[in-house]
Order: sequence, then structure tokens, then C-alpha cells
Amino acid sequence: MEGVNTVMTTHTLKIDEADLVYDVHGPLPTADGRPLLFMIGQPMDASGFTSLAGNSAERTVITYDPRGLGRSVRNDGRDDHSPLRQAADVHAIIEALGAGPVDMFASSGGAATALALVAAHPGDVVTLVAHEPPLIPVLPDAEAAERARAAVREAYEKSGWGAGMAGFIAMTQWKGEFTDDYFAQPAPDPAAFGMPTEDDGSRDDPLLSDRSWAISGYRPDVEALAAAPTRIVIAVGEESADVFTGRTAVATAALLGQEATVFPSHHGGFLGGEHGYAGQPEAFARKLREVLNG
Repeated sequence: MEGVNTVMTTHTLKIDEADLVYDVHGPLPTADGRPLLFMIGQPMDASGFTSLAGNSAERTVITYDPRGLGRSVRNDGRDDHSPLRQAADVHAIIEALGAGPVDMFASSGGAATALALVAAHPGDVVTLVAHEPPLIPVLPDAEAAERARAAVREAYEKSGWGAGMAGFIAMTQWKGEFTDDYFAQPAPDPAAFGMPTEDDGSRDDPLLSDRSWAISGYRPDVEALAAAPTRIVIAVGEESADVFTGRTAVATAALLGQEATVFPSHHGGFLGGEHGYAGQPEAFARKLREVLNG
């Protein structure tokens, strides 16, 4: 697609506890005076937005690596991931750019961060599209979902990455609430999912350990979000019906008094083929453009 964001520059913002690396795809100030389009994920870094940024070439797009992930180095001596801390980091980047408020597309754990950002800094974002935030507290079966999350960590701690990832896939593909039938299943075989069966000894994966539990355990501040001038759109993939992140998206939307807006594909629907489980990035970008222009 012809557009403005064909040139990318990379920058580092040094704050007290981290060196935050972010990319600017396109000109600053923006070519048409529209807000910047900031894309964030978690634990995914900026590389996951390559296809979506390319398919949003009419906008100046900002992508970044959350602290401790990708190219962003943390200096705070911690290894946990907090939506409140990451929201402060994103706010710092928006301030450093001097070009706020921005439009924002935020996916998965990044959507939790974005909701925390709008609650804490309501003047930062014009329109937020929060795509499938994996927020356990909003679910009717939150206690069972926490138990399922803990089982993934236990498998990872006991047997390594392959076992943990197989458990994670089984959890996120389960349809409906986490019932006794879910917990009665045998532990999934990593080989059945194409995962390694050997244990490499590492236990620092932000997805499979408990390092990101503050993100999946985040409950949005409904009053602060309602008071913010930001237009908030909760998005859900058309293929995500009844699975974990689809259910959390629908429940988050209901908490905010709205219905989730359906986007093409699945949880990674904006991903291109370079990121494994490809979605429908061109159709996804068209839907995002439609919503942002709405």
C-alpha cells in the first residue's frame, strides 16, 4: 500500500529505570495532521507489528519494545511485568514525542497496559482499540481461570518450555468456562503441538512464568475510563468466540457498557506469515482503519 510510513527511524528514551526503544514509521509531524497511531503489545515487542504497520501505511505509526523485552533494557532489578509500570513507560514515550494525544491499537497484554494508560493519563489517547485484553478478573469463572493459569506455570516449572507452551495452548483454545472437564484432562503432549519435549532449563519466559500475572490479573478502573475523553473500543476476533481471550474481550466490553467490536481472524489476526500463526493482516488493517475513522 502506498503511504507515508515507508521510512522507519529507531530511538531510545532513557528514563530512570529503563532504556525504552521505539520506532517511528513515517514523518513527524504527521503528514496529514492526524494523530500518531501507537501500537503496543505484551509480551510481544515491536517486531510483531511489522505487517500491521505496513498495512497502515497512510498513518505515522509508533511501535515499541516494553521494558525488559526485545531491545528495551530495564535497570530496575526486576523481572516482572506490570500494566501500571508499562503504562507509565508509554506515557513517557508519548511525552517525548511531543505529538500527543495519539490513536492507539493495543493487543493482548498491551491492551491491559493501554486501559491502565487511559485511566492514569486520560489526555494521552484519542481513540483506543483494545484487542482481546486477557483480563482474568472480568470473567464469571475468574477463580477457575486463575487455577488454569497456575497449571500452565506449574507445567513450565516442572518440565520446561515445551510442556508449558502446550499447557498454554490447551488453556487458550478451551471453549467456554474452565469446568471440571477441563481440569480432568491429561497434561497435553508438547509433541502434539509441535513443541520440543526436552527441557532446556530456562524458566524466564514472560508468558509461561508468573512474571506477567499482574497483567492477566489486572481489573480496569471503570470509573476512570468512563471519565476519560478517550473513545474506547474493545475488539474481539471472529475466530475467538468462546475461547479465553474472546471471553475476556466480551466481558471487558460489557464491564464498560458496550459490545465488543468484531475484527477479522483470531488473537493474532494482524500478524503476517513471518510470525508463525498468521492471521489476516490486510483485512485486519482495513477493519482497524474503519474503526479509527468511525
